[in-house]
Amino acid sequence: MTHPVSKKYNCIIVEDEPIAAEILENFVSRDEELHLVAKCSDAVYAGSLLNRHEIDLMFLDLHLPVVKGFDFLKKLKNPPLVIVTTAYHQYAVEGYELDIVDYLMKPIPYDRFVKAVEKFKYLMNAEEALLEAADREHIFISSGKKQIKIILHDIFFIESLREYIHIHTKAGTITVKMPISRIEENLDPKMFIRIHKSYIISRSKIEVCSASMIQVNGKKLPIGRTYKPSIEF
Repeated sequence: MTHPVSKKYNCIIVEDEPIAAEILENFVSRDEELHLVAKCSDAVYAGSLLNRHEIDLMFLDLHLPVVKGFDFLKKLKNPPLVIVTTAYHQYAVEGYELDIVDYLMKPIPYDRFVKAVEKFKYLMNAEEALLEAADREHIFISSGKKQIKIILHDIFFIESLREYIHIHTKAGTITVKMPISRIEENLDPKMFIRIHKSYIISRSKIEVCSASMIQVNGKKLPIGRTYKPSIEF
């Protein structure tokens, strides 16, 4: 007799289009590590579910009736990790202020859904990283049994996602569990500058800058209000 695999991550789907919700439910059911607690079509019901259950992951449509997705997220005190589903590209910029694991554009291909869930699982399982400032040219980050050498000149920008950071480099993105303030302390301010509570950028990689935005490696990053006065290039 085979025993069912124990489900590990509780998730909810917040989606007011029945067909879109059904597609997501089907995708979730294919992953033995995801347990769907409920589907709901509005933010009020979603809020009550989050109060009653331990939810690890929320699939959130931005176009909800009454309260829109981002407004709902901003009001949550301890939100779960969030994968946004939307038919509109422009919302990715607004999400910078929030901690979004990934954006899924509708109609959602299954392989793209799998990638987003893998990102979520990686974040749930990332180990606390140790940082060692080796010299002016590189740093070492130890995560679990791995020691990662990061050449400072290869860094484009560092992005914070709650207690995790994504270090975007020429070789790819490294995700570790560490507050952004911790890595900031170990970076030379002549080479790097904090422009937002969620972003540190490499000064030499700036491509375009304006009063509210800086572009690095083709990505437009917002300048936070509190950081504006101290930013000099």
